[in-house]
Amino acid sequence: MGMKSKRKGKCGEREAAKEVSRLFRVEAQRGRQYCGAPEAPDIRTAIPGVHFEVKRCEALRLYSALNQAAADAGENVPLVLHRTNGKPWVAIVRLDDLPRLAVQLYLTLAQQ
Repeated sequence: MGMKSKRKGKCGEREAAKEVSRLFRVEAQRGRQYCGAPEAPDIRTAIPGVHFEVKRCEALRLYSALNQAAADAGENVPLVLHRTNGKPWVAIVRLDDLPRLAVQLYLTLAQQ
């Protein structure tokens, strides 16, 4: 991976963390810079049970991204955040995981 791609990935993770923090009123930060393990989430948050995978690219390979998130998530809900140039962030989750994600997000917001 080239330096430009790495820089774009880091910026994307910071940007996504800022959006998660704004939406759910929790602290969020880049995950890999602190942990470094391959299965570490791209964003570390106070939202329990959710594994964030960030993809900041023009052409997303959807199922590849979901498979990576699921492989790294363990028992957590794998969630892919994606944004392309000039477009808003989108969240991608498997339909079967949506109820668990909704519960985790509700519980997080209810604590505020």
